[in-house]
Amino acid sequence: MGKKTKKSEVDVVLIGAGIMSATLGTLINELSPDINIEIVERLDVVAAESSDAWNNAGTGHSALCELNYTPEQPDGSVKIGKAIDIAEQFEISKQFWTYLVENDILKNPAAFIRQVPHMSAVFGEKDVQFLRSRYKAMSKETLFKGMVYTEDKQELASWIPLMMEQRDPEEKIAATRMDIGTDVNFGTLTRDLIQHLQAKDNIRLSLNQEVRDIERQSDGKWEVEIKDLSSGEKRKIRSKFVFIGAGGRSLLLLEKSGIPEAKGYGGFPVGGQWLRCKNPDIIAQHHAKVYGKASVGAPPMSVPHLDTRYIDGEQALLFGPYAGFSTKFLKKGSYFDLPASIKLSNIRPMISAGLDNLDLTKYLITEVMKSPSDKLDSLKQFMPTAKLEDWGIEVAGQRVQVIKKDPKHGGILEFGTEVVSAADGSIAALLGASPGASTSVAIMINLLKRCFPERAKSDAYRKKLRQMIPSWGKKLNENPVLCNEVRQRSQEALQLG
Repeated sequence: MGKKTKKSEVDVVLIGAGIMSATLGTLINELSPDINIEIVERLDVVAAESSDAWNNAGTGHSALCELNYTPEQPDGSVKIGKAIDIAEQFEISKQFWTYLVENDILKNPAAFIRQVPHMSAVFGEKDVQFLRSRYKAMSKETLFKGMVYTEDKQELASWIPLMMEQRDPEEKIAATRMDIGTDVNFGTLTRDLIQHLQAKDNIRLSLNQEVRDIERQSDGKWEVEIKDLSSGEKRKIRSKFVFIGAGGRSLLLLEKSGIPEAKGYGGFPVGGQWLRCKNPDIIAQHHAKVYGKASVGAPPMSVPHLDTRYIDGEQALLFGPYAGFSTKFLKKGSYFDLPASIKLSNIRPMISAGLDNLDLTKYLITEVMKSPSDKLDSLKQFMPTAKLEDWGIEVAGQRVQVIKKDPKHGGILEFGTEVVSAADGSIAALLGASPGASTSVAIMINLLKRCFPERAKSDAYRKKLRQMIPSWGKKLNENPVLCNEVRQRSQEALQLG
């Protein structure tokens, strides 16, 4: 007779030990400390995939500089609604982190967040006109007060000396600047949150544990089958609620659940690389996150930027990312991930989305074929004096963009994040990519409202939520006084400025 499979039971299973599970686990523990949680991670360390600092952009995505959030319209106007929404959500994240620092849950804010100016820079008359229109629209809004615009080359030289040195004096260039921008090390933040959760008697972290199956039981609970990758042993956990926050692998696990809401979803993987500066003298000359415009056909996460980072206490300088294609859904995934995700329920949306995005496929193949000298040519648009010997290649994380059913096209490719949950709220998965990490707190609070509706209606829950996030339920962009108050509190607690 074979060994009996070990069984256990908890209230909540969080699959994946990245920023999403860490955020959700922390919110649950603060709002409902009686809930038992198990966090299951396939790797032997926490935050090693998309949440790791070298695998993501690290920009506190608050729409201060990312031009893909403010599309230009045919009449020359600029839509800024998405930028306002993202800025609102990032302020929610900052308020939550502020609460955690004030309550000694996060001990050292400088380890995960630093103030770094956010800038947009464009080249050529057409794009200068676009940036001018964008500035006029955004600078009227409360969330973007303090934005500065210039075409003056002397002022630009003081802001971004590396970018202006040896630049053609006839070239048209313009930039905007927001000094309240941040660099966020989501890897450090995730590890700090999970370390805090691990210390709780009712929360368990299980590393090197791969989820093999997820099945609904007759009583409505979920049975999660897990294999220990070190010993080979299998076990099962029964749980009232399952959250799948496994980055690119979330789609594969969601499909195993068999919930009808998952049907029709597919995934399109996009890889990436950075150029990483190796010269400390050059690194010290740049102190900003400078975003440009994406190439035609490029996915939004490939918007080029010359990027000041703080990783493991050291200042770094990255340029990129350069997109690429792989059939892996995770950096440490399998080349069979994409084929394994194709089912009868999603094959039509995936084919339709593929046919509608041939330009994107062509672009990704072109990016894969680029040599180091080709990559340097892209950097030289930002930094004319760049030399190949000062830069090395750093492999970024994998992103899986959402493909979903569409009545007109059959299937569409979406850039962003999407929560897919069962009708009864007993299981949910987060699909997609940027700006997910930066907006994780708002996403997870909305998930809790959907999946724990009775608790979310209670007075105690609402009171605690308002204590953690004073602006919850209000629009900061419509309330300048409150916006200034919460920003000032965050500046002080997070040691920004």
